[in-house]
This record gives sequence, structure tokens and C-alpha cells, in this order.
Amino acid sequence: MSPPRSAPRYTGIRTFASLEHVPLAALAAADAETRAEVAIVGIPFDTATSWRPGARFAPEAIRSASVLLRPWHPRHRVEVLREGAVVDAGDVGITPGNAARTSDQIAAALSPLSAEGTATLVLGGDHTVALGELRAHAAGAGPVPLLVIDAHADTWDEYYGERIFHGTFLRRAIEEDLVDPARSLVAGLRGSLYSPTDLEDARALGLELVTIEELRALGPDGFAAGARARCGSEGVVLSFDIDAVDPSAAPATGTPEVGGLSAAETLAFVRALAGITFAGFDLVEVSPPYDPPAQITSLLAANIAYEMLALAALARAR
Repeated sequence: MSPPRSAPRYTGIRTFASLEHVPLAALAAADAETRAEVAIVGIPFDTATSWRPGARFAPEAIRSASVLLRPWHPRHRVEVLREGAVVDAGDVGITPGNAARTSDQIAAALSPLSAEGTATLVLGGDHTVALGELRAHAAGAGPVPLLVIDAHADTWDEYYGERIFHGTFLRRAIEEDLVDPARSLVAGLRGSLYSPTDLEDARALGLELVTIEELRALGPDGFAAGARARCGSEGVVLSFDIDAVDPSAAPATGTPEVGGLSAAETLAFVRALAGITFAGFDLVEVSPPYDPPAQITSLLAANIAYEMLALAALARAR
């Protein structure tokens, strides 16, 4: 039986799940034998959001909630937080109010990790951060297959005249040839629209869309089978917007939409993706100022991140 922690969870410096902190620069410079296989990276940027700000505080809040996590995953029967395999690389330096410059900063920070085969788990930040993240992944691998779980398609051309925005990141990524739309899908779509073209335009880009009703009808296993058929099983990037979850389970988000996934459904849909090797993950749009005192959104986000790390651990085991 593994011993418990030597000190209470609420002590010490807050890294994700109390993992070792290895700064981004040091991680990129490490040799192949000592380099971590997965790096958790915070991107505290939220000034490209359209409604509620506050996601800049998400990396800190998710890390704080993650201290409850333990290394062993009983369903997958894998050690998720193996020492040395997963590290917390801290936060990317960003420029508040400047989405274009921040996207460049993210790409520059993550590209060395992607080039060396280190998977990244990005804690956003609003969904704009995915643009720089995808630039890093595509720099070496070319256009990547992207699996998005989100209430919104995020394929508008502009918003308030801004072309780099949390509702436009996916269109920009396709235009920049970072994402292969023929191998990508967006699941969990729901809520009111400005017009029918909101979804028609997304499909015209080549994306497969799955509404929340279709997602529930598929169930976790059917969704995972469709994701493998569409995206393949290698080099996929998984992007999870917390607004895919119903506000009753995740109220602290920038653009809440009712009728989303429950907490239990969310974990089941992510767990079902076992068998896919992911080049990277992100978890975005948590806005901690809108959480109740129990911090239920940050707690759920930490557990979604843990499930992502479990998928990476399963890929290592294979």
C-alpha cells in the first residue's frame, strides 16, 4: 500500500497535484533521457473574451483545486502522476489586452516542447490561447487533427471587429493551416445562435459538428468511436471548453449555456477517449470569480485535467 502524503495537502507551493515544478526554459533544454513526457502549462489570458472575464485566474485556481488528486486511476488502472513523467512548467508570459502578441508568445513558449515530443496540457485562459498552442503543434507536425468539446463552434470571422478572439480561434487555425478540418470535430454544441449560418459556416470549413443531443444519444463509447474514426488515433489535440458542462456543475465560465453535460457525463466522455494518443490538451474558459465558495468549477476542471493526464499515461503504457 502506498503511503499517504508526508504533509497535509494545503501546505507547500501550489503546483498541479503537487507535481515537481520545472520552468519552461529548463524543460525545453533538458536532454531526452530526463525530459518529462507531459508538461502542464498555465496561460492566464482572458482579454479576448466577449462576456465574463476572469479566466486569467484559472491556472491558479485549478492548481489549487488539484491538490486533492491522487496518482492512481482505478478505472484505467494506470499511474497518472508518475514522478518525472509529468511536471508543472509554470505559466507562459502573456500580454494582457493583446491577443495577437499573446498568441505569438504562446507559440514561442510551447514550440520547443512540441518539437521534442513533450505533450502539453494547457490550463487557460480563454479559448483564444488555443491558437498559439496549435501553432506550436503544427510547426513540426503540419496540420493536426483537433477534437473540441465545446458549447460553441468558435468559427466566427470576427467579433467587435477583432479577428483574434475566443469565438474565432478555430477559423483562424484552419486559415493558417494549423488544423486539418477533415480530421476534426466539435462536440457538445447547444444554445441560441445569431443565425443559421453560425453552424453552416462551421460545416463549410470542413468540420464535423455534434450537437449536445447527438452527443448524449451516442453515449461515451459511441462518441469515442466516432472521434477515432474522424480524428485518427495519433497526434490528436483535445481542446475542452468548460462551457460544455452545464452551469449547474460548472457555473464559473465566460459564456455559460444551459443544458450541458453533468460532471459525471463529462468525466465519462473524456475517459472513453482511451486508445487515442494525444499530442496535447487544453482546458479553457474557467472563470474563478464566478464560482461559489465551494469552487466547484475549478474542482471539476482539475479532475478533467487529471482524466487528460490519464489518457497520456495510457498512451505511455502502450
